[in-house]
Formats: sequence, C-alpha cells, structure tokens
Amino acid sequence: MRVKRNKRFHAEIAASSLSDIMFFLFLFFLIVSTLANPNVLKITLPKAKSTAQTTKSHISLSIQVQEGKGNTYYLDQAPVAFDSLGYRLAQHVEKTKDSTVIVRFPYDLKVQDMVNVLEIGENQKLKFVIATVKKP
Repeated sequence: MRVKRNKRFHAEIAASSLSDIMFFLFLFFLIVSTLANPNVLKITLPKAKSTAQTTKSHISLSIQVQEGKGNTYYLDQAPVAFDSLGYRLAQHVEKTKDSTVIVRFPYDLKVQDMVNVLEIGENQKLKFVIATVKKP
C-alpha cells in the first residue's frame, strides 16, 4: 500500500521585518515633518511676555535686513520687491478672502521701515499680526 504525503504548498509572509520597516518610516516622517517649517527664513523675532498662536494658515510677510543692501521682503518665502508688495497682498486677499497677514519683523528693523510696511496694510485694509518669540 502506498502512503501519500501531504505536499501542499503553504504561502508564508515573513512579518518580522515589517515592524522594523514601519518604525524607520515613522522615524523618517517624524524628522522630516519637524524640518518642514513654513517659516524657513532665519529671522530673530522680537520677544514678548505673552504670545498667542493661530491655527489658521495665513499669508506670511517676512522682512530680512541685509547690511548695506537694504531690506528683502518675502511673501510666503517668495522674494517680492517693496514696490509690488501692496499689489501682491491685494491679489492674495482677492484670491483667498483672508485679510490677515502674519508679519515677521526682525527685532533690529528700523522703525521707519516698519511704518512703511504697516502703511501698505492700512491702505489695503489688512489685519497685520506681528510674530514674536515668548520670553523665557
């Protein structure tokens, strides 16, 4: 009498390495998300005793002081000439219907330069919010 063996093929998946792969993917995306900051420009902001945070995504206007070259203006990290700043802000407000602008002034900006930017906002009927860093 002939004995038949059960030679059935069973498909298996080695799942022991999947947890390692998921851990490294999680770690990678965690590191990348902390580096992906919308305010990439390094500006030393003024300090305040109390600060409030917003959860909405508003347009960001950053001013970078360069010695001997004047100031460089950025709308959401895109360089903009000072002469076209009002026009570009008006375009943004018309497109998004959001009139709030987060202004990132460096702490050593001249007062006249600050007033010039605030006048543009006043003419456009914009709401300017000045970004600060909380004092320790």
